[in-house]
Amino acid sequence: MDMDSSRSICCSLLLVLLGISIQYQCFASEIDADQTALLLVNASEASARKMPDTLFGIFFEEINHAGAGGLWAELVCNRGFESGGPSTPSYIGPWSIIGNDSSVIISTDLSSCFDRNKVALRVEVLCDNGDANICPDGGVGVYNPGFWGMNIEYGKNYKLVFYVHSDEPINLSVALTSSNGLNKLATKTVVADNVSNWTKVSVLLEAEGTDSNSRLELRSTTKGVIWFDQVSLMPLDTYNGDGFRKDLFGMLKDLKPAFIRFPGGCFVEGERLKNAFWWNETIGPWEKRPGHFGDVWGYWTDDGLGHFEFLQLAEDLGALPIWVFNSGISHKEQVDTSDILPFVQDILDGLEFARGAPNSTWGSVRATLGHLEPFDLRYVAIGNEDCNYSKYRGNYLKFYSAIKEAYPDIKIISNCDGSSKVLDHPADLYDFHIYASASEIFSNASRFDDALRSGPKAFISEYAVHGNDTGKGSLLAALAEAAFLIGAEKNSDVIEMASYAPLFVNDKDWTWTADAIVFTSSQAYGTPSYWMQHFFKESNGATLLTSTLQANPSNALMASAITWQNETDNNNYLRIKVVNFGSSRVTLNISISGLSLQSSGATKTILTSSNVMDENSFTDPKKISPVKTMLGEVSENMDVTLLPYSFTSFDLLRKSISIRTVTTVSDLESSF
Repeated sequence: MDMDSSRSICCSLLLVLLGISIQYQCFASEIDADQTALLLVNASEASARKMPDTLFGIFFEEINHAGAGGLWAELVCNRGFESGGPSTPSYIGPWSIIGNDSSVIISTDLSSCFDRNKVALRVEVLCDNGDANICPDGGVGVYNPGFWGMNIEYGKNYKLVFYVHSDEPINLSVALTSSNGLNKLATKTVVADNVSNWTKVSVLLEAEGTDSNSRLELRSTTKGVIWFDQVSLMPLDTYNGDGFRKDLFGMLKDLKPAFIRFPGGCFVEGERLKNAFWWNETIGPWEKRPGHFGDVWGYWTDDGLGHFEFLQLAEDLGALPIWVFNSGISHKEQVDTSDILPFVQDILDGLEFARGAPNSTWGSVRATLGHLEPFDLRYVAIGNEDCNYSKYRGNYLKFYSAIKEAYPDIKIISNCDGSSKVLDHPADLYDFHIYASASEIFSNASRFDDALRSGPKAFISEYAVHGNDTGKGSLLAALAEAAFLIGAEKNSDVIEMASYAPLFVNDKDWTWTADAIVFTSSQAYGTPSYWMQHFFKESNGATLLTSTLQANPSNALMASAITWQNETDNNNYLRIKVVNFGSSRVTLNISISGLSLQSSGATKTILTSSNVMDENSFTDPKKISPVKTMLGEVSENMDVTLLPYSFTSFDLLRKSISIRTVTTVSDLESSF
């Protein structure tokens, strides 16, 4: 055994004796004594620089059931019975039968009245109330459990809409029940004498109980055949009535994102082009949208959250929309540049839909959907991670030229990295993605220190710690990401935007780990990576000061300094953020020149835990979240303590100084 091995074993034994976890030991080669460091902050006007108003935002991708069964509040899963494709018999899951083979037969056919989604559900009721074959209590039919259970809350209203057709009069019971159907939360009877043609039915259900694992039931006790299609159940209390689940929307709003990139990601590309996201198939009445199978992430979406809704989401958040569209490339297919013009025209139509006058061809379609004024769409990305495909540059140039001719103000984002070499094609920004271990992400905080200072700016549209360091969202991951974002601040002369990925994960679909927000049908919590982003939400448009770390122990510290104005109290603050990525407690001397501080009114906010692999959970959702306390007396030269493996923000109240030229006695008197 060599000396290093002996030292490691001794270290591990000592850490166990101290009650520190094995995971923590992996990131501490020894028990370090307290260390010291110096941070110099130069607030002079000559060294200050305004950061982009767009620096930090969010990225939404339909992954992990982020939209379907998440942010989009639709409660019915597979509402059009289309998830099995256009052939019949079709897969109808998670719809299930109420009854048995002697009382009801369930099948599918292509009899729907909707041209783009022809599959309908055929329910043949074999029993009756007055027949020898008597129906069981409550009748037979089908139920839908939603996306792993519907969250139904007492006193709230839910709008049920479905299309029905039968050659006979119908007498249906529609109900919200517990998962086993025994407890009724809401129920209504639907009676109609003539539904020989497809008929739209709307029912308002008021919940008389609460159950986060509920289901929707459609039952009948009358013998005959009934067809159903496009069954939707939406809560009425979505954000602003726009269809977004309030608690999840609120968590996004709290981040104060400057932009939102949508709808992907690989979701935009598809494994096959037929399964890519095509904007014009996701607008208009929800029941007429064909939906599609997202073959990259492996599930069907009805596309209730479509192009219009994404633009509306951006507007509701007060964020700029960044539309990522397909470049004619999927993971397994490429459209030749000679055939790309129809795709280009499709994108021009999508831009007109978003930005066109209400009397334009596509702008009028938007206007009929209730949004007369154009959306504030200023950025588009041509493809996602497509740079290495042989057809990308040719296709890109066709899109670029057409868009710039029609909308010269729109900023266009290339998939090719322009940080280290000049791009061989025009672009306003270039896309940069990074997923790596915690140590690599921390090291990449200086990734853009040597980037080209001219030409297109960087859009870091996807960054995150990924792999063994994450668990389901660890403190360690958040600290590395915080250091990376501090690096983005310090290089914000060449970085225009940055966003974490992925944003959401349904607790029943951990396709990608880790994520910013974890949710079920009724609960949600932010991972440490979510709370880390709160430290940067005042950075958009703030002034970056020159800050220099000296005697940085083991190069484990990363720091930045900004000045910003609090919208609540209108006071001006100096914010110093410091990541301690090491195992030592550090006494940091902060020396500030170029501005004066008030001795009181300062606060400290810290993100840390006893174990670097600690996570938040539904049982302890804020185990790792920002803790804010008042600081004692502060000055332009002071010592602060940084805990091991921590992220700390110091908000120091600046002195207000106003300078006025006095020209008269009355001016002098009024100045007192």
